[in-house]
Amino acid sequence: MIDWLNSPAVTAFGAATTWAELLGFVTGLLTVGLLVGRHILNWPVGILNVLLLIVVFWSVGLYADAALQVLYVVLGAYGWWSWLYGGHDRTALKVRTTTRAEWVGLALAGAVVTVGLWLFLDRLTGSTVPLADALTTALSLLATYGQTRKLVESWWIWIVADLIYIPLYAYKDLWLTAILYVAFLILCVLGLRAWRAALVRLAPAAVAR
Repeated sequence: MIDWLNSPAVTAFGAATTWAELLGFVTGLLTVGLLVGRHILNWPVGILNVLLLIVVFWSVGLYADAALQVLYVVLGAYGWWSWLYGGHDRTALKVRTTTRAEWVGLALAGAVVTVGLWLFLDRLTGSTVPLADALTTALSLLATYGQTRKLVESWWIWIVADLIYIPLYAYKDLWLTAILYVAFLILCVLGLRAWRAALVRLAPAAVAR
């Protein structure tokens, strides 16, 4: 199966695109589209997507990104449960804004993860882009955690990450994945608008309670 996933499916921009990258493209778009609409199926489809991306990233030496996908599986399972039962009295989770304390925690965690991964990748692996790999890994983890809690501002973190991912994947000749992240960037903007609108709709209900 791994050999088939790593075999060429199509040629894009003069570089072979593997089946893993092609299927990752399709499931990735579907995942974010479902996430924009706050549909619970984004989590199982997302888990399938990251399993495919493990194969893609490991094959081109993006080791932190490959390891990140394993954490995504865990976060995907948590997000699935959280959206169903993470609200008040184990009810479905509602969209909300990020608190000041959460921002402080996210910033500290992001700094620690970025510096730690950068040093690890630079000194102990063959990564050719250790800082970019570490930074995007940290941002992606923070954004995913934010979305497991339905934090509106998590979309901003994804937007910053995507602006780094796009040139990074182009540099690695993962052109289809780079195009995918352009689409992700557009979907992130749509997601930000949709979740903000959902927050506005929820505000009157919160006041009524």
